[in-house]
Amino acid sequence: MLKTITVKEWVTSNDPDRKLLDVRTPAEFDKGHIPGAISFPLFSNEERVKVGTLYKQVSPESALLKGLDFVGPKMSGFIKWAKKISPEKKVCLHCWRGGKRSGSLSWLLSMAGFDVQVIQGGYKAYRQYHRKRLVDQPFQFFVLGGRTGCGKTAILHALAEQEQIIDLEGLAHHKGSAFGALGEPPQPTVEQFENNLFHDLETKNISQRIWIENESKSIGSVFIPQEFWSKMKAAPLINVERSFDERVKILVDVYAGYDLNGLKKSFIGITKRLGGQHVKTALEALGNQDYSTAAAIALGYYDKAYQYMLDNNSSPDILILDVEGLSAAEAAQKVLAQVVNVP
Repeated sequence: MLKTITVKEWVTSNDPDRKLLDVRTPAEFDKGHIPGAISFPLFSNEERVKVGTLYKQVSPESALLKGLDFVGPKMSGFIKWAKKISPEKKVCLHCWRGGKRSGSLSWLLSMAGFDVQVIQGGYKAYRQYHRKRLVDQPFQFFVLGGRTGCGKTAILHALAEQEQIIDLEGLAHHKGSAFGALGEPPQPTVEQFENNLFHDLETKNISQRIWIENESKSIGSVFIPQEFWSKMKAAPLINVERSFDERVKILVDVYAGYDLNGLKKSFIGITKRLGGQHVKTALEALGNQDYSTAAAIALGYYDKAYQYMLDNNSSPDILILDVEGLSAAEAAQKVLAQVVNVP
C-alpha cells in the first residue's frame, strides 16, 4: 500500500511501528534531518553529485539512466534493509522535496509488500511547516532572565517539575557564554538545532505557559530561528537577581570541576573583551586554584553585557525578582508565585 501524507499528518501521527526513512544522501542527513528519522540513502554522496552533474550539464534522461545504473544493483538490498529496520513493514519516506528519490523507493517497497507513506513536499515542506507554525500559533512564552551566575538553568529545570520548558542551551549543547562549550558534547548544525527545537515545540500544549531561558540570538555556533526569536522578545521577562558574591559561588560550583586547560583557553578567547591584564590575573588565579577570583573577573565583563541587553530589551513586561539565598527549587516557586501579576 502506498499513500501520500502531509507534514502535519506525520507530525500528529502516533504510530511507533512506522519508521521514518530519510532517503537523501548521508551528507544531506548530517546537515539536518527530522528528529527520529533514519538515514536510508538512495544514492551515496558521490553518486548524487554524478547524477546531478549529468542532469545540469547533459540531460535529464542521462541523469535518469545513470541513477538506474547506481540503484539497480542495490534494489534487493534496500528491501532487506527496510525489513530489518521495520519488521512490521510500515515505513514513511521523504527526500528533499518529495520528488524522484522518495518516489522510486516508495514504489519499490510497496511492491515488496510494505505499507508505505510518503511525506508530500519532503524535508523542505517539514521546515516550512514549522516556520509557519511558529508565526501562526499563539505560544505563551515566559522568559527567565538574570545576570550570569544566577543559576537560571537550574531554576528552569526546577520549573519543569510543574511547567512546560524549552531548554535552548540543552538543545544547543552549549551554555551560551565563552565558557559554554565546557563539558558539552559537540554542537549540532544550525539546521539540526532548529529541527530539534521544532520537534520540542511539537510536544508542548500551546494553551499553557512555556518557559525559556533568556539567551542571545546565538548560542555558541547555532542561532535561534528568527520566528522563535521574535516571539521570545515579545514575551514577559522575569529577571532573577542574586548578589555578586552568591553568583561567584554558583559559578565556582558549576565550572571548577572542568578541565583547567579548557577554562584557561576560554579566558584567552575573550582577551579583547576582558582586557589583557584581567585575563593574565584570571589565568594566574586558575593556576593557583583560586576559582573565585577568576569567576569574579569573568562576571565583571558579563555584568556589563547583561546591563546592555536589559537596557535594550523589548519585552512588554519585565519583572525583577530577588532570589538571594534560595535554592533552585525555592526560586522556581517564587517565580511561579509572581507570574500571576504578569499579563
